[in-house]
Amino acid sequence: MALSDLYYSGLVRIPHGFPLAPNPEPGGGVPQPKTGGNVVPGQLATKVEQALGLVAWGGTAAGVLGVLVTGAVMAISHKRGEGSEHMSRLGMVLGGCILVATAGPIVTWVFGNGGGTGGN
Repeated sequence: MALSDLYYSGLVRIPHGFPLAPNPEPGGGVPQPKTGGNVVPGQLATKVEQALGLVAWGGTAAGVLGVLVTGAVMAISHKRGEGSEHMSRLGMVLGGCILVATAGPIVTWVFGNGGGTGGN
């Protein structure tokens, strides 16, 4: 007996006319579960917004510090007459600053307000 014969003999035979899915609701369409909406508790939303605000300020401070340090290293290297790849480092720092600055608006644009109590 070949492997394909075992496979085909093991298939479940569904009789013709057997209902594979339940009948749709009387109004038609797909049934929707009752989830209680998209309401976030007020205290939780406030604390999450506070934490995200602190992280955003920390990211901004790190970006400013990164630009300052990169500028200082560039000045010292120039004074010494050394050539190095500080422009790529500065590009990475500025890219990080742009990412931190646009993270909040991008997430809000993709996911919307989320039904929280704050903001829009």
